[in-house]
Amino acid sequence: MHLERLTGLLEAVAIAGRAVTATEIQQATGLPRPTCYRLLQSLAEHRLLDEPEPGRFLIGERLVRLALLGQTDIDASGAAAPTLREAADAFGEAVFLSRFRNRGVEIIHVEVPQDATRSFVHPGLGFRPMHACSCSKVIAAFAEEAFREEILAGPMRRYTPRTKHDAPALRAEFETIRLTGYAECVEEIEVGVSSVAAPIRIGNIGATFSIGATGPVRRFTESRRAGIGRDLMRFADKVALALQMHGQGGAA
Repeated sequence: MHLERLTGLLEAVAIAGRAVTATEIQQATGLPRPTCYRLLQSLAEHRLLDEPEPGRFLIGERLVRLALLGQTDIDASGAAAPTLREAADAFGEAVFLSRFRNRGVEIIHVEVPQDATRSFVHPGLGFRPMHACSCSKVIAAFAEEAFREEILAGPMRRYTPRTKHDAPALRAEFETIRLTGYAECVEEIEVGVSSVAAPIRIGNIGATFSIGATGPVRRFTESRRAGIGRDLMRFADKVALALQMHGQGGAA
């Protein structure tokens, strides 16, 4: 059947683990050459396959995104937890994993320092507003422009006097986030509390997850936030690899 043929093509590309030629795919699947080429082009048009160069194919970023979105919170947290623990111990602060879901962002997992010699701020789990939390803003900044504009056009509640609630200011902040690679939240949700977050990106699919650290503003100075932001980008790369590897293992 048509679906079985499409599935077979995707499996052949995935198993190869590299960019493969149409000829290699046709030989692996045994499909007639015209049928194979037609299906490959259809999959590429729907971004389920990518064609980095003419006649060579990779699993598409749309399919990767679907696989990531399909991971349960438990699976995603399990894959990310070792890196989050490493970051929490490095910072001496709570570190959290957030994910985009239903056009919103939720904190789904938190790790705290194992040898905490000072008090730390636990961010708690659950929903965060798209305009006023580092974990949300960093995902929004790397999302499609239409979604960002939807956020800017919607109501933006003021949680504290420092909450940004006008479109021009937030639009400018999104641009800054894209330039620096991380987002900040300084007393925008709760007075006395600050956070920094970096996007967890795989390829060019935007940020489905983010990793963040939170603490009191007296410790999260401007220079320390910048240092944490740069470190979080490194930790984000490790989490991205762990999530990708876990997704591939689950698919296998």
